[in-house]
Parts: sequence; structure tokens; C-alpha cells
Amino acid sequence: MKKLAILSAAVIVALSVPSAWAKVTEAEAAKLGSELTPLGGVKSANADGSIPAWDGGITTPPAGYKKGMHHPDPFASDKIEFTITNANKDKYKAHLTDGQNKLFGLYPDTYKMNVYQTRRTASVPQFVYDATKANATRAELVSQGNGVKGASIGVPFPIPKNGLEVIWNHVLRFRGVDVKTSRSQAAPTAGGSYTLVETTEEIRFQYSRPEMTLDKLAASNTLFYFKQVVTQPARLAGTALLVKETMDQEALPRQAWTYNTGQRRVRKAPNVAFDTPGSVSDGLRTTDDFDMFNGSPVRYNWELMGKKEIYIPYNDYKLHSDQLEYDQIIQPGHINPEFVRWEKHRVWVVKAQLKEGMRHIYKTRVFYIDEDSWQVSLADMYDNRDELYRVAVAHAINYYEVPTHWTTLEVFHDLQSRRYIAMGLDNEGRMYDFDAKLSEANFTPAALRRAGIR
Repeated sequence: MKKLAILSAAVIVALSVPSAWAKVTEAEAAKLGSELTPLGGVKSANADGSIPAWDGGITTPPAGYKKGMHHPDPFASDKIEFTITNANKDKYKAHLTDGQNKLFGLYPDTYKMNVYQTRRTASVPQFVYDATKANATRAELVSQGNGVKGASIGVPFPIPKNGLEVIWNHVLRFRGVDVKTSRSQAAPTAGGSYTLVETTEEIRFQYSRPEMTLDKLAASNTLFYFKQVVTQPARLAGTALLVKETMDQEALPRQAWTYNTGQRRVRKAPNVAFDTPGSVSDGLRTTDDFDMFNGSPVRYNWELMGKKEIYIPYNDYKLHSDQLEYDQIIQPGHINPEFVRWEKHRVWVVKAQLKEGMRHIYKTRVFYIDEDSWQVSLADMYDNRDELYRVAVAHAINYYEVPTHWTTLEVFHDLQSRRYIAMGLDNEGRMYDFDAKLSEANFTPAALRRAGIR
């Protein structure tokens, strides 16, 4: 692997601490909302102004928007500033990842990046900002980093001291409270043909509920409940998955159940974790690839490499539009680059190295995490030969009715097979319902069986 070129920590924020587990001081926490954003990003512009200062992000929906609509692009009039191709990529190499360079090399005639003006639109409700500030001085890692305590609702470590804290910020970032989705995924062959897999999903974020307290969270040890049901194609319809994700994975690992339509039975599924192939993924991603990274971090050593300015997908409203059909997006090798908006942003860089004695198909993973939202935007995964194996790309927008910055599409490129899986396609489906009212009763094995029966 190439050595990562990271911005000097002195330019961004001091990363040197007396102990990897040192707490944030009251003086440091006071920077939140002043020189730092309320979630811990650097508030000011970068040196050359190509990344502007954060001014609060999107705080109100654009005129004409109504809940239930696909989200109109607030920046539809923005023009492409320049396009990066395989021919000119060296000019921009300081702001590209190894994975991006590899995609240019694999698809030199078709892969490109249209770069637009940077707009720092990430935002969350005020109660999340308030909780983040409270978390800053009290949150701590437990169980050797396999859990978190002293935090609720907001980001636990807005001023991170190590790589584990950064990845927990991603896992615990705010994505709403109760959410229902209807999404699709496609895993095209090398020639571009694909069968659409349609799913419905329900998520109850226990951690993020406005009424959540530290005592309630400690008592339940529950981060979220997740239920997914396949609705198409017919041969897979009714296949269902239920997950109860825990805060302290050492005290109680993830609990999962599956429903198989052939057997018409709900079964406990302890292997729904780590590098088990993701459900209906054609073997193109692992279970812990979902949401760019999820689950226990216990199998890796996590190193905080600092910050870097790179091009990441951002404000991808064009890609999200209901004016597009899936056939316009899915093409051989990669999704259609004409619909992707790239912007330069500051990201935290975290390298995960497989611990001695642990097993995973990824020996090394490098994550690029947006400083304004804690969303993993890009990830490079290396195999046991230290060869780049897969590249993951998260296409995100601000769901401004909430508001929250979250993905509209996740794409996982398998470089060996030259195939990819695109997850979260929503252009032809119903929009996310962030006003869903979901109780814990929606997330029981009995409820999973009822949802799976067709």
C-alpha cells in the first residue's frame, strides 16, 4: 500500500495526546460551536478557500418541498468546475485516494469525476448538537473499545483522540429516530445485466431518541433495531432479517434472526456479522460493509492517521432524483458518472489493521470520514496479500426534512471480478419515511415471521 499523505495535524487540530484514552477537557469541549462545528468539524475554510467555512448547513427545505417527495436539488444550477479523468488524474493526486486511482486505471475510458463547488450542507437537529456537547467530556470507550458508555443521542467523541473513537462516531451518528425505507439494489454482471432486488426496511434508533437518557441506554444496551424484508424478485420474496445492535458488544454481541421462506421458520443467526457475505449481495460485500461499516470493531487495531482534503460524493441530489430510472444509473463496471457530484471536503482518515489471531477477508481497511457528519464517505479494503481488493463509495445528501446527512446510494466495487453492487437505489420507489412510528414490538422474531410470510 502507498503511504497515506495526511495533512499536518497542526494545521487542523492537535492529535497528540498523553494517552490514547485521554478524556476531552472542558476547555476543549468549549470549542464546539465556536472554532469547531457543533459536531466537531473545523468551522473555518481551508487555506485556499476551496472548502468554505461551515455556516450551519441546510436548516430548512427548499421552496416547494413536501414530505414524501424525492428531494429537489437545492443546487441544480451549479456548474461542473472541472472533470478528473484517467488522463489528468495526476494533476489532482493530492486529493485522490488509492481506490479512486484504481478505478481510473480499471475503467480509463468511462470512469470520471465531475467536481463541483463545495457546499458544507450537513446538519442535524439542535437536540443532537446539545447532546454532542454533553457527550464530549463524559463519553468513553469500554470493553477494550468494543463498546461506548457515557453518551446518548449525539456524537460521542466530537473531538476524537484515536481511530476507535472516530469509527464509533460513524456508527452512532444521527440518522433520524424511526425510519421506514423502500430501496433496491443491483449487482450487475461485467456486461451490465442485472436483476433488481427490492427490499423494505424499518429502523428504530434507540440511541438517537430525544428522550433517551444514559441510564435507559445502559439498561437496554441497545443501539438500534433493524428489520429488512425482500419483496422482489419472486424467488427471494419474503426472505427477512432482524438485527438488535448493542452498544457494548462485549457484554452482549449483536443479536440477529433470519426468516427463510422455504422452511417458513425464524432462526437465530449469530453469524450475521464481520465478513459473512452480506444478505442478497451476490458475495460482493461483507456484512460489516453495510452502511460503509457497522458492528463490532473488535477484530481490528484502529489508527487515526489525521485529516486530509479529498474529493468525495456530496449533495448527490441528481443521483437521488426520481427523474432517473435505474437503467440510466447502472452500467458495466461502475454507475453512470454523469449523475455523480464530487466535492472537496476535509475527512478524518482511519486505518484498520487486522489483529494478530483474528480472521477477516480484509486485512486492512482505510476509511475516509466526512468531518461535518461523521459519515464514512469512502473506504479502501485490502486483502491478505496487501492488494487493493474492494472500494466502497457512499453517495450522500442532506435529508432536510429531518435534517440529517445520510446516503442515498452505497456502491461496493470488487476489483478482482470487476463487478459492483449498488445498494439503496430509491429513484423509482417510495421516499424514506422519517416520521414512522415504530415500537419495539415491530422488532421481535414473531414480527419477523409475520413480515416474511407472503
